[in-house]
Amino acid sequence: MTEAPPSAVPSAVASPEATFPRWYRSIPRKHRPAFWAGSAGWGLDAFDFMTLPLALGSIAAAFALTSTESGMIVTVTVLASAVGGALAGLLADRVGRVRVLMITIATFAVFTALSGLSQNYGQMLLFKGLQGLGFGGEYAAGAVLIAEIAPARHRGRIMGFVASSYAVGWALAVVAYSVIFSHAGPDAWRYLFVLGILPAFALLFIRRNVTDSDASKENRRRAKEESAASMWSGLLALFRRDLRRTTLLTLLVGIGAQGGYFAIFTWLPSYLHKERGLTIVGTSGYLSVIIVGCFLGYASGGFLHDWIGRRKTYVLFAVAGVVCVIAYTWIPEGANSLLLVLGVPLGMAACGLLAGSGVFFSELFPSRVRGVGVGVAHNFGRGVAAFFPALVGALSSVFGLKAAMGIGALGYILVIVGVLALPETRGRQLA
Repeated sequence: MTEAPPSAVPSAVASPEATFPRWYRSIPRKHRPAFWAGSAGWGLDAFDFMTLPLALGSIAAAFALTSTESGMIVTVTVLASAVGGALAGLLADRVGRVRVLMITIATFAVFTALSGLSQNYGQMLLFKGLQGLGFGGEYAAGAVLIAEIAPARHRGRIMGFVASSYAVGWALAVVAYSVIFSHAGPDAWRYLFVLGILPAFALLFIRRNVTDSDASKENRRRAKEESAASMWSGLLALFRRDLRRTTLLTLLVGIGAQGGYFAIFTWLPSYLHKERGLTIVGTSGYLSVIIVGCFLGYASGGFLHDWIGRRKTYVLFAVAGVVCVIAYTWIPEGANSLLLVLGVPLGMAACGLLAGSGVFFSELFPSRVRGVGVGVAHNFGRGVAAFFPALVGALSSVFGLKAAMGIGALGYILVIVGVLALPETRGRQLA
């Protein structure tokens, strides 16, 4: 019997690296810990933030709040995230992405936990506002770091899979909500928030394993040669002639994508409970379907960004979002099974839009202002979008909750307008 040549003999032990997809292997080895750190940051960010809409009804009962006051808690959190995103972006351009990533994770972890100790409405607003600073800042630092370490060919997929961790964190928040609210009584929301300290443990991994991108290191070298006051010049540069149009259009895209997301998902647990008559366990089940759709939206959005381009992907998900929001909120009474059917595409549309922000915005801004550009575009958009939940809360008392939630569709129309006026950036190299 003739022996097969050595090359034809299957290896007894496959290389662990070979089990990962090609897009992951394209990341330089020294930067792969940044991929996992970014994924952890997104997931833990989601866990801490999504406990708020899940617990909003219980907080309202504990402090005797109106719908408008309840919505204002979310509004303050998201408004603060706009400020945090801009500040973190400025700092990330000056002192490095990784250092700012650690500061922001510590911030939102500590103040999420402290919000569980709130004794009145004012304290809740204060702690949630401080949480929001870290919540917005984490995205600004993390998104730019991932975009800069990712090769252009696979940047959409890499960012999409990092962003999909947000759905994982959301799912963990729903699991924690279901368990705690089923056993802990009227103070269940406090225990849920105290769990928000868990992201702080991610700092140990980041500190030991994650290094800044080459572009970030070059920015820091330049910053040392300039005066300290010039840190603020990055923010002003966004509105000079060469970048003004890009800045304003990315703001429009950010407002639309974030507005649609927050208008729908902030009030979704209340909608399922009050309008559809679902129990805590039932609400969690329906939310789980939407979270699956959200995960698929992030992942598929990343592939589509690399396949058909940034602009077409945005338009596709935005149109789908308009259709799904209208259909989901106007399903007839007694047809709750249709909520399960539409839950997946609703989640895919909303999160598919958000999957591209870190990539698209990073490619639109030069390295000298990339951190602040992404931070302002995404988080200022989120700041304006912060008024969408409060608007939904106010209008729900007049038109009903399901009609008010339809405002989310208007946000997706803004996305289409903004994206069509911006250039295509697929394949652009980041220096």
